[in-house]
This record gives sequence, structure tokens and C-alpha cells, in this order.
Amino acid sequence: MPGPEFCPRPRRIRRGAALTFVFVTVLATGAATNALPHVQEPAAHPLAARPTGPAAATADRDAVARAAAEAAADGKSGKEAAEEVVSRSGDRWGAVYDKREYDDLRQDLDGEYTGVGLSAARSGNGRVEVTRVRPGGPADRAGVEAGDRLRAIDGRPVDRRPVTEVVALLRGNERTSVALGLERAGRSWTETLTRATLSTESVTVRRIDDHAVMIKVAAFTKGSGARVREAVREAPEGAGVLLDLRGNAGGLVKEAVAAAAAFLDGGLVATYDVRGTQHALYADPGGDTDRPVVALVDSGTMSAAELVTGALQDRGRAVTVGSRTFGKGSVQMPSELPDGSVAELTVGHYRTPAGHDVDGEGITPDLAVPERAEERAQKVLGGLGAGS
Repeated sequence: MPGPEFCPRPRRIRRGAALTFVFVTVLATGAATNALPHVQEPAAHPLAARPTGPAAATADRDAVARAAAEAAADGKSGKEAAEEVVSRSGDRWGAVYDKREYDDLRQDLDGEYTGVGLSAARSGNGRVEVTRVRPGGPADRAGVEAGDRLRAIDGRPVDRRPVTEVVALLRGNERTSVALGLERAGRSWTETLTRATLSTESVTVRRIDDHAVMIKVAAFTKGSGARVREAVREAPEGAGVLLDLRGNAGGLVKEAVAAAAAFLDGGLVATYDVRGTQHALYADPGGDTDRPVVALVDSGTMSAAELVTGALQDRGRAVTVGSRTFGKGSVQMPSELPDGSVAELTVGHYRTPAGHDVDGEGITPDLAVPERAEERAQKVLGGLGAGS
């Protein structure tokens, strides 16, 4: 498994090391529980973790591995045995993945996914509809359009399936085919598409006016930290930044630290413990410390996104606007099991630079705005002197 974020035996990580273990492996927790009205194909994952017990509970790595080994020796599923141990432990974010599921997750965090390039949602009449088609993707090349009804996948009707299950069916191995049953303006047809590996758009930039830009970070996938820093550098001189972290369920810690560093000149980003041993995360120097910054957050702002929020808030670098964040401040590390499956178990928790514990608490924004948060955030940004 290339990359330290998927190291089978977690090692102690020191200041300055390339900290890339996964802070959150649930890029679609809300989607998996049907809590989100709109689900994008890249975000769905077949085993999104679900809270099962107290936030502080953890599963014992050796007990999980032992259960998996004993089950495999008896000809049973080691993965299922490991899942049972994790469930009994009350580890709120612990999860077990088979090799393919974990490879899919790793691909997600690399900023890629294999699919047909469309987003789907359930409409008001209960039907599943295409909401967005990725330009240049297989669906786009086949003429699929936003607003088309998705009736079936490989002959299986989808109207009664959860949207996350529908999205999972769209995914698969590269160069494999999938048949979509579609409907538009009363005309029904079947389109056979070949899946392809596509890159996700985790960071998007939008010019608000001459004095402000919005940087939307959907997830902290590979390279997203550098893209945030680049967006800040390319913003017009004197322009403020509206950093939109709403709905960001987390991702890679290394990328979150790099994103925070875009607005800091070095210094502490967060502290965390791994099985009782304390560590710290530091920003690289050289970030932009002059631009006004407002961070937009909501209840879907989780984990690594909360790390960024806490760092910018505690260090006085950004005014936070929106609603209280989710409250996932736990650290997971992967362990490979004897049958090749992977258990991601909680090993510790992190705190903001001021020492606030995020897990189970979340971060309270400086300005709590239940509605029209983006509009209020732009006004706050203007009040901070953007463009002056």
C-alpha cells in the first residue's frame, strides 16, 4: 500500500514528518444516512462509517486482528469478524474494509474516482434524476444531460434504492461497462457507458467581485492544500477570501495543514494524541497573512475541515460564519488484517491551537447564522476591509 497514510503498521509521526494518515474516512457520511439532499458520484462510498457509540471509545487493534485471523482459519469471513469486534467496542468511527473497498477509498483520497461522470439526486416526486454531468466524461460524451431521469442501472430499477446505493452501482473498475436506463421528455432509452478514471474537483475558485474571491474546498484530497495556496496567491491584490468549508467531511491531514498554511506564516495548526503520546502539527511559513479571511462552516464541516477552521479561528486569522461544525476530532489509523482487509481504528483525538477539544463538541462560529450564511459572510468580509 503506497503512501504513509495507508501504512499497515502506524508509526510515530514527528514534527516535520509527512503526516498523511487519514483523519476521516467518511467522505459521504451524511449521504450514507440519507441526510444529504444531493449526492455526487465521487463522494459516495459503500462503507461510510456510522456513529455507533461514545466518541471516546476505541477498538483494540490486536483484538480485531486476532478475531479476523481466527475466523479466516475456520474458513469464515475475517472482515465480518473484525467488524463485530469494532462494533462491540463502541469505536464511533472505526470501520473495516475489504481490499477493493479500501482501494476505492484510497482512490477517493487521491482525488480520483472510477465511474461515468454524473451526479444524481432524488427529486420531489421520488425519482432519481441526473443533477450534473461532468464535462468530457463518459456520460457527457454519450449525450446524458442534467434533468434526465435515471430509471435503471444494468437492468435494475433504481427508484426504490437509496441514492448512495445508486451512486455505488455507477462506480466500478476502469474500462468496464454499465447500462443506464434513461428517460427524457417521455422518451426512454438505454445508454451503455464505459467507466473511466476521473479526477474530482475538490477545490473550486469563484470571483465574487473585484474585492473578494470564494475558495470552496469540498474535501481534502491529494493536492487540495497546494490548490488552496495557489488560489490565494492568484487572487487580486487586496482581495479578501471567503473560504467555504460547508459540507466538507474531511480528508487527509497533510492537505488540511497545507490549506491552513496558505493563510499563516508558520506556527501551530493543531495538537493530537496517538494512544496517549502527544504530537503537534505545524504550518510551513510563507502563507498570506494580510488578506481578510472569512471561513464559512456548517454542521457538515467535519474532521480535517474542523482542523482548518479551529486553526484559523484560534489564531485570529479568520472570522468564522455559519453554524456549529459537526464535532469529529478523532484520529484513525489503518491496520492490515491477515485476510488482506483493512481496519481503520480510532487511536486518538486532536485539539485546536488554543486547546479546545473538537470531538463531540464541534466549533462554534464567531457569527452564528442559521440562514443566508453566504450573504452574511460576504458582508463581514467587506467589513474587514477587503479591497481597501
